Amino acid sequence: MNIVKRLTVEYYQKVFPEAATALEDWYDQFKRSNFKTPQELKAVYDNSSIVGNRRVVFNIHGNKYRLVVKVRYEFSIPYIIWFGTHKQYDEIDVETVSFDNKLIDK
Repeated sequence: MNIVKRLTVEYYQKVFPEAATALEDWYDQFKRSNFKTPQELKAVYDNSSIVGNRRVVFNIHGNKYRLVVKVRYEFSIPYIIWFGTHKQYDEIDVETVSFDNKLIDK
């Protein structure tokens, strides 16, 4: 899968250095994948959560962090929407949270 904006991963690695290696591991594995359906994704990432609005939540770094990705299966394109601590995740609506382009464009 072609993960849109590698810069997004790099940004979150800088903001959350403790999770940098785990996020890089996720990135490396995910970009080599080619999921056509949520079921295929779930078969590989069994601890992920398929939620509404084409989104998937991944547990990163021993479930200390959450990664929200929107997946367009028909085009094999995932978009990283949000990354943060488990506590921060509890404060968002995973189906409506938006990616803030201003974070990366700085």
